[in-house]
Amino acid sequence: MSSPILWPLPDGLSTAASSPVADIRQEAPPADTLTPADRYQELFVAVQMGRVFSDSKSFVDCVPRQDPKSILEAYRKARLTPGFDLSTFVGKHFELPATLASLYVSLPGQSLLAHIDSLWSVLTRYPTEHPVRSSLLPLPHPYVVPGGRFTELYYWDSYFTMLGLAESGRKDLLRAMANNFAYLIDTYGLIPNGNRTYYLSRSQPPLFALMVELFESHGLAPALNYLPQLRKEYAYWMDGADELRPNEFRRHVVRLAGGELLNRYWDERDTPREEAYLEDVTVAKKSSRPVHDLYRDLRAAAASGWDFSSRWMDESNKLPTIRTTSILPVDLNSFLYKLECQLAQLSAAAGDSGAAQDFQGKAKARKLAMQRLMWNEEQGAFFDFDWQQDTLRSKLTAATATPLFVGLATAAQACRVANTIRTRLLEDGGVATTELVSGEQWDQPNGWAPLQWISLRGLANYGQATLAHDIAQRWLSTVASLYRRESKLVEKYALRHLGAEAMGGGGGEYPLQDGFGWTNGVTRKLLHEHPGHHACKTRASTKQA
Repeated sequence: MSSPILWPLPDGLSTAASSPVADIRQEAPPADTLTPADRYQELFVAVQMGRVFSDSKSFVDCVPRQDPKSILEAYRKARLTPGFDLSTFVGKHFELPATLASLYVSLPGQSLLAHIDSLWSVLTRYPTEHPVRSSLLPLPHPYVVPGGRFTELYYWDSYFTMLGLAESGRKDLLRAMANNFAYLIDTYGLIPNGNRTYYLSRSQPPLFALMVELFESHGLAPALNYLPQLRKEYAYWMDGADELRPNEFRRHVVRLAGGELLNRYWDERDTPREEAYLEDVTVAKKSSRPVHDLYRDLRAAAASGWDFSSRWMDESNKLPTIRTTSILPVDLNSFLYKLECQLAQLSAAAGDSGAAQDFQGKAKARKLAMQRLMWNEEQGAFFDFDWQQDTLRSKLTAATATPLFVGLATAAQACRVANTIRTRLLEDGGVATTELVSGEQWDQPNGWAPLQWISLRGLANYGQATLAHDIAQRWLSTVASLYRRESKLVEKYALRHLGAEAMGGGGGEYPLQDGFGWTNGVTRKLLHEHPGHHACKTRASTKQA
């Protein structure tokens, strides 16, 4: 076991046992960060390209039964023998990841609220359960996973899950997850997409700043305790920024011709995603672009959390035209604005006035750049900016609410955005993700819990209470409708027409997943805020198979 990792704390803060930050001292087994593709080489390619598993994520989550080196050596010998069967070989040498789909279905007659509260334990994973030699990155504390095929901690999912944990009174899990995220930043220099080795090359929407506020608001720990980790995460996103001249870029950062500094999504690797290897290779065969550029853009879209959406594609809305790294997203830059504001505030509280002024200046510069480059006055909405083509994107998405969510919009802009959402994105079942049907899951007709929360909370921040309330009511009705019929919550929903039964969403690379972490979290929070909604009395079907 490695020695404990101790984090520096601001002056005057104690780590005594009675302190709310006593458990910031953490340790976890040292991780082997080799990815399955790195470790199993040609065996990995053979399994993924041969479709040994119907889901490409299955193999990268398998647990080897022996030392991985010996498995690779055995494969190199066995594959040359007559009658060699790859599926049999894999079954002999690997243990499949466990699935718990049946446990996500409610007891007959159970209320929606009680169902969500009971699911937290089902979705919780413990450090003692970490298998050795797998792709899972060890964590020092328990954590909540989304459910279904997603059996690891996910970054941006977790913030929305935490909203529900707080309402369910699960401060134990909130505290554990807070320190897990701080541990990840200190150990790897970033919060990866998820705690898997194959996710270490990218992060996700940077919501740790919002998590820290949540921790403080529920009395878990002062936000100031996490200032070192917030600074370290900011350094990850801004790496190389100071050396950039106009029209230069590096990793996550782009300096535009006018000197503005904004961010994009990025992945350190330019190979097919290991958890979707065959899918990415198949997309590449349909494209005339250099394959490594395409793979990087697919990976960057996965980093965005919107994997996949016409948002990242050219006007044909076909996946081979994806251009994620050419786009400066309005939501990513909004979240980084929030991080800069928080770093300024916490630096001042820590007595570091120089850093406070520096971060204030960075936040102000980002806000001005976004106002100039991402606001469309004619359409009354914020849009992504295509820095390679030096033009504002034309595709309206629910991300237009994010500047309201973090407080960088003007009152006049918020009023215009509210009208745009009401007239162009509001469906009977909630806020639509985009206006387009592409066959991808982050497009019509799907609605997603995090986008409902960002939209309604952003609108409420600017006094648009009626629309915010309407969105919450519609979303609760959507979730309750499917729960009443199918006794479960799901990852995403097809936003139905008035009077129709709610349906689970579709599209994308994998089947609809049950569970589901962020749906549970946002719904539990809204049930608390809207106690008169019929969803609070909704019960699971008593006619279950």
